[in-house]
Amino acid sequence: MFRLFPILNRPAEKNPDCEFDLKVESASASHEVRARVVWYNNKLRGNAKGGRNEVRITRLGGASSPLLNVENTGALALFAFQGLGRQGTICCRVWICTAGQDDIIEDLWGPVDPGRWRLIGFESSIDLPRSDSSCWLQPEDIPEIWLESYPSGEDVVRKAVEMWRSTAAAADKRLVERRRCEFEIFQSLEEAVELPVVRRGFQDLATFIRRANTILQRRKSRSGRSLELHVKTVLEEEALEDGRHFSYQAVSESGKLPDFLFPGAAAYGDPEFPAERLRMLAVKTTCRDRWRQVLDEAERIPIKHLFTLQEGVSPSQYRQMRDAGVRLVVPRPVHRAYGRDIRHEILSFEDFIKEVRTL
Repeated sequence: MFRLFPILNRPAEKNPDCEFDLKVESASASHEVRARVVWYNNKLRGNAKGGRNEVRITRLGGASSPLLNVENTGALALFAFQGLGRQGTICCRVWICTAGQDDIIEDLWGPVDPGRWRLIGFESSIDLPRSDSSCWLQPEDIPEIWLESYPSGEDVVRKAVEMWRSTAAAADKRLVERRRCEFEIFQSLEEAVELPVVRRGFQDLATFIRRANTILQRRKSRSGRSLELHVKTVLEEEALEDGRHFSYQAVSESGKLPDFLFPGAAAYGDPEFPAERLRMLAVKTTCRDRWRQVLDEAERIPIKHLFTLQEGVSPSQYRQMRDAGVRLVVPRPVHRAYGRDIRHEILSFEDFIKEVRTL
């Protein structure tokens, strides 16, 4: 934010701030305010215990702002800052994605996981400092074969498990932390392989576009599949065996391929096996516009369990999902992002594992 608003960088002053124009210009809503950006810096002024050291954007317009509309919970939002560095001329234009529009954004810049943010148009040198628990690999730590040919998703997930092995941690925490770790491994590998190519430049536009499309497609294919692989790994660590206690990517009906069937494809295909003892689990990073895709994945199973990292859904959307027979499975650390009236109906991953053990 100091790059966007250099005037903020006044550490000797308590909570320095400035104002700027913010315009929401989405298809479904428009809104214009004089917003405020403030550096809360009490932590640097002797209040280490209760103080803060963070920048926030405030004065978004209260309840009338589309950014604070509960129906936009879980939406991808694009903030485009213009007039960088010129005091008084900075403007921020905001687009809040509706159904299908997030695909356009992710086609351009790659997947954005719930609860994470992406910076576009800045050098990587301004990334946040990496913590001691970081899984970022230095070039010398990356296997040579990975530098010659990108590893499979399974290989990267195995590396994340190796770096964050603790099976003593709860299943929910294990999965969330390994997903974070695996993403950092992927980013570090991508930077080691692709950044030298970018710096060398391209002889023509067609070559550049091909390379960019390859990078974006790799990011998109990694995002969804890696989450499935993390789920599968934790299930196996919890003594649930693929082919015996569950089936991964097995056919339920012709042309239908649910991510997980419990206690397995054989039981599902046996008309004598009680339907009430069958479960399916779909895995989707986000569910805001994608939950309907799971409704016909396993006809014998009326309640569809959906594992997601989505940080909250609006009350109206949750009612639609519940009425359609979709039950959310969300890692316990993410439960606090859901409304209090919803949380008690959401399963944690551990809750779901306990349930399928009885099948």
